[in-house]
Order: sequence, then structure tokens, then C-alpha cells
Amino acid sequence: MKKHINKYWTKVSVILSLLFMITACENSFESGGFDVNSPSNVTSFKINGVAGEIDQKTGKINVTMPYGSDITAVKPEIVLQAGATSNLDITVPVNFTNPVTFRVVNGNLFKDYTVTTVVLSPIKSFKINGVAATINDMSKTITMTLPEGTNLKTLQPVIELTNGVSISPASGVTIDFSNPVTFVVTSNGKSVNYTAKVGVPVTGLVVAFLGTAATRAEITNMDEVTAANWFFSTFSGAKYISFDSVQNGADLNDVDVIWWHFDSAATLPAIAYKPAVITSLKNFRTNGGNLLLTSFASQYVDALGIVPSGKGPNNVFGDFPPNGFVDANSWGMSFKGHENHPIFEGLTTYETGKANLLQGGTFRLNHTGWWFVPEWGGYVNGEGWRNQTGGTNLASEAWDNNLDGRVTIAEFPNSATNKNVVVISMGAYDWYNETNSSGVPSQANEFINNIKLLTQNSINYLAKN
Repeated sequence: MKKHINKYWTKVSVILSLLFMITACENSFESGGFDVNSPSNVTSFKINGVAGEIDQKTGKINVTMPYGSDITAVKPEIVLQAGATSNLDITVPVNFTNPVTFRVVNGNLFKDYTVTTVVLSPIKSFKINGVAATINDMSKTITMTLPEGTNLKTLQPVIELTNGVSISPASGVTIDFSNPVTFVVTSNGKSVNYTAKVGVPVTGLVVAFLGTAATRAEITNMDEVTAANWFFSTFSGAKYISFDSVQNGADLNDVDVIWWHFDSAATLPAIAYKPAVITSLKNFRTNGGNLLLTSFASQYVDALGIVPSGKGPNNVFGDFPPNGFVDANSWGMSFKGHENHPIFEGLTTYETGKANLLQGGTFRLNHTGWWFVPEWGGYVNGEGWRNQTGGTNLASEAWDNNLDGRVTIAEFPNSATNKNVVVISMGAYDWYNETNSSGVPSQANEFINNIKLLTQNSINYLAKN
């Protein structure tokens, strides 16, 4: 009997040991192998002698380089904890233009790090009457919109520069911005030209925010609330109209542009399909009215006859709270071939014809209502999509240089004049970043100004066409 008891306790001991080992492993790996206190840490990271800021909790390494630095082919300097190795080959030059991820391993422990490198802009800030401009170092442009009625002929920009940089005309000088103004930026004996464009909203523009709520105050979807708040703070001629009011015969004759940003559900609400609503909005277009349809509202092009029947967005999806996720990658778009289109003017780009809209690390629901081109719908490519829908595909996902894979931004009709509908339909077009699954607020989206400017440009463009 004693022998059997010893065998029993031996088995129990083995099981407890295994459980202890499993528990230890689980405690050693956080978020899929990430251990804040593991001996697989990066203790120092430098690019051209500039030290990066290392966050051991998140694995993020941020490096800020001086203006004029070339980060397309540099060899980083890395110091690891004793015994650790990295899969980043530091013997060959690395392109740090976009975030670079690598793994550090020490025995059976590992940690992933992401290096984000930013080259300082020569112009830290450019403000007129307290309004900040959007500075695009890729296209060398400075863009801003001042309140309606501003006299553009006598403006004094307040310019803050990076150390070692000078600019002409200088900060505080009175300048006529009726036309684009060239600023010469000089550093270390080399000069580059920046073109500044200052505009004002279209005079007398009446724009409406369309919604399913009876009043603006009753909107509950936070993405729609955030978009509406920006809209009313940006356009002096803004007003709210409900679908119920449209159904009941609201007069739309004085409205130049209607914006419907629908983010509440992947399926459009029944009120949008009411015959009286459809008729009213069709008449609105016929009489010269313009429509901006964003997020899930992109699907409305079918019901309104903007595209042939059945040719609306064919790939509609997205999460809803409490679901959602965080992606370490930034999401953006490619508008290659349309760089000079007015709706993209002034956007901050990371490459010619490419701009980010949603920063890596922000919580997202990925509300998407686009056209998936290659395999679905018989489109084959962008040209096939244009021929079958009667629209112009202006943008796709960031990887798609030929705009043959997705249609994320489009305008209708595909004609030289009277282009009175713009659709923005990708998941990166995200006005509000919810809390994550643990209830922690999302980090701020540093690319939100691109979303705002894209929307403002689209409304102004529609009003002029």
C-alpha cells in the first residue's frame, strides 16, 4: 500500500511540476512572447549616432533625426542584453523611411521591437491668425484654410524653424497670399522652395450633415459625432438635416453639398430606402446638388442610381463594439496618378501619391465599404471598374500603385464636368478611435488632420463642380 502511495505522489509531483512550468512560461510571455523584464531587451539603439527612445513595455523605439538626414540606407547601432541576438542584420544598410520591426531572442524568450524614425521638418510650425498650416515635406507645400471673409492680401505668418534653418520671406512679414507664395528654406548652404497656399471656404457655401437621428444632438455613434463636431466647427454655413425631414419634404434647394457619414451599421437603415427619400435626393442631384458619401454610406450609390444596378461596393465589413483591434501598422492610401487632384491637396504624404490616415497602434473597427476589384464583380482591374460603374477611381490601398486592386475613393460621374458625388470608403477613414478590449483609451491618431483635410477638400471640390 505504501508503495502505491509513493507512486501516486510521484505522479502528482510530476503533474504539479508541469503545471508550474506552464505557468512560468505563461508569465514569461506577455502578448505572444513579450516579457517586459526578459533578458532579450534592446538597451541602446542609434541611427547615425542619434539615440532612440526605447519603451520596453511596448517595444517601440522612436528616433528623431536632424533635418536633412538621409534614412533610406543606414546601418543602425544596437546594444543587446548579454546573450541576446537579433534578426536585424546591422552589417547591411536599412531603409528606415517606414517603421522597421525586428525580433530579439535570448534562449526561449523573445521580444519584438518596432523602430519609427522621423526626420525633423525644417519648418516646425506655420501659423496665420493662430491657425496652423499643414506642412508637407514630401511635396514641399504649406496649406491652410482661413475663416470665410479673411483678407488674404495682408497676412503675417508666424513661422517656427528647426535649429540651423532660415526662411525667406521671414516670419512676421506682411505678405499677399491671394496667389501661392514661394518660401525659400536654407540650411547648411542648401536651399529648397516651399509653396504656401492659403485659402478660404467657398463664399456663401451651404453644406448639410445628413443623419438618421432627429437632431444633431441625438447622434449616438461616436464616429459620426466626432465627424459632425468637426464639420460644424469648420463650415460657417453648416446645418443638420435628418432622413425624416427629407422624407417629409425638406427644402434642399439652398444646399450646395450634403455629407452623409454613416458608421453605425454595415447595412444602411430602412429610412434611406423610402421612396420619398430616394426621389428627393435624386432630384437634389439633378438640380445641381452634390453628395459626399463616407464609410458605410458608400453603398448608397446603388439605391440613388449613381452606378448601374448591382454595381455598388461589393466588399462591406467591419467590427462593432466591444469588438475591434489594434494594428501596429499605419493604414493609408495610394492615389498614384491623381496627385494633383484637388481633394488630395495639402495632405501630409510619406511618398509621392501616398498618405497615411490611421496611425499604427490606434484602436480600430475597420469599417469598410469599398469595391474589391480583381476577383469580384467581373471588373478585372481599374479600367474595367471605370467602364462598368461610370466613375473615376481616385485611390486604393497603399500597396496598390496602379489602383487596380481596390476602389477606396471615387468620384461620379466619369466626365469632364458635373462630377457631383465623391465616395470615401476605406477602414482607414476613422474619425473616432474607441477604447481597446481592456477599456484602455486608444492612443491619439496623429494622421487625423489628413482625414479632416481630405474631407474639407472633397466638400469644397464638390461645391465648385
